[in-house]
Amino acid sequence: MKIQDHTVVTLAYTLRLDDDEIVDSSDRHEPFQYIHGTGSIVPGLEAALTGLEPGQKRHIVVEPEQGYGEYIEGTLIEVPLEMFPADVEPEIGMAVYLQDPNGGVVPFFIADVGEDHIVLDANHPLAGERLHFDVEILDVRPATEEEITRGHVH
Repeated sequence: MKIQDHTVVTLAYTLRLDDDEIVDSSDRHEPFQYIHGTGSIVPGLEAALTGLEPGQKRHIVVEPEQGYGEYIEGTLIEVPLEMFPADVEPEIGMAVYLQDPNGGVVPFFIADVGEDHIVLDANHPLAGERLHFDVEILDVRPATEEEITRGHVH
């Protein structure tokens, strides 16, 4: 079966940056699964995977605008450390979700942790980066109605 909308894709991957730094990976023992066509992975990767079948391997390069976006300057905010939950240890790169004035949720990422403050960045940590994915398609199957409704693989 070929990868198309509403299929569950199981793949092994390694994600590198231009400098060849590995920033994320799975392997055949802990593969990644997602429902294709739901926007649950970066758009450039999803588009490049469309039509592939189990057993196929590809090197896919995703430009920033089709990955995590271009880096936008001026999106850093500093907040007092005391505003962070006491039972959670803040780490650089960790996602923090803040409520905007309209009640919506906005993701920020911890860019720095000081003694009495945390610096948050509205940019994803990989914003502005060209992404190099080495992927192997392990399985493709139709998503169940429940998976489609819930938006994730069971």
